[in-house]
Amino acid sequence: MGVRSTTTDIGMKAMNAVHRIVLAVSGGRVGRKLGRMDVVELHTKGRSSGKVRSTMLTAPILDPERIVLVASKGGNDAHPQWYRNLCAEPDVEITVNDTRRSFRARTATATEKSELWPTITAAYPGYARYQSKTRRDIPVVICEPT
Repeated sequence: MGVRSTTTDIGMKAMNAVHRIVLAVSGGRVGRKLGRMDVVELHTKGRSSGKVRSTMLTAPILDPERIVLVASKGGNDAHPQWYRNLCAEPDVEITVNDTRRSFRARTATATEKSELWPTITAAYPGYARYQSKTRRDIPVVICEPT
């Protein structure tokens, strides 16, 4: 893993910690939305450790049939750890507004991504900038209830 990727990982972990503190201190009144996106907590099984790992993420699409996540890592050239974990074990849990539910996660096909991308970038234009910063195709993850 390169210096840039390691630095990004550390920054993301710090932001997650701060986000959890803000939610706790505000009793959930602050931090449930970021711009037009809902904030969710994704729970995956570590692909090496087998331990449950949790990360706070934004969901540009959240409806009863699915939650859509973007594995952008801020436009870094490496996939985020949470994405690598769910590729290894697609049965995940997601907490939305204090309700934790089971989902099956999968990477959107190229066709699905192209259909979803305008809605995703309308919710947060930064995703388009992230895609332009990296050579990797940023995965869109579709999580469907189990």
